[in-house]
Amino acid sequence: MLALRTLYFEDLSVGMSERFSKTVDASDVVGFAEISGDRNPIHLSEHFAAKTPFGTRIAHGLYTASLISAVLGTRLPGPGAIYISQTLNFRAPVKIGDTVDVEVTVTELIAEKLRARLACTCTVEGETVLDGEALVKVPSSKTTGRPLPRL
Repeated sequence: MLALRTLYFEDLSVGMSERFSKTVDASDVVGFAEISGDRNPIHLSEHFAAKTPFGTRIAHGLYTASLISAVLGTRLPGPGAIYISQTLNFRAPVKIGDTVDVEVTVTELIAEKLRARLACTCTVEGETVLDGEALVKVPSSKTTGRPLPRL
């Protein structure tokens, strides 16, 4: 689990990045299905999934995307960041047992709106499985009225 780190807009710079790795467990996929309501058998039934082009169960694409959200909400920029938008390009399946490496990098800072644009990439064994771009509103140390707790 990622430790919380609060960064204000003024703390950010283009090129800053954060990484996170997570091995996908069968229980993660089942739990995500329960939470999301997406009970597609390609995620839950080995018998069904064996007959697909993937040959085995795969994780939900949005489960993989949620690992990006974990980085944005806990480390870069961290608590107080608010999603504005996220693009997602699903490039390859993530299988149970795969370790997903997530990297989020600041690509642009929009000072007048206190927003940061971030490149987001998820890889498994060096292969890109998901990429996209996030736009987030970031708290300012100058305008929050009171400081966010530094965790």
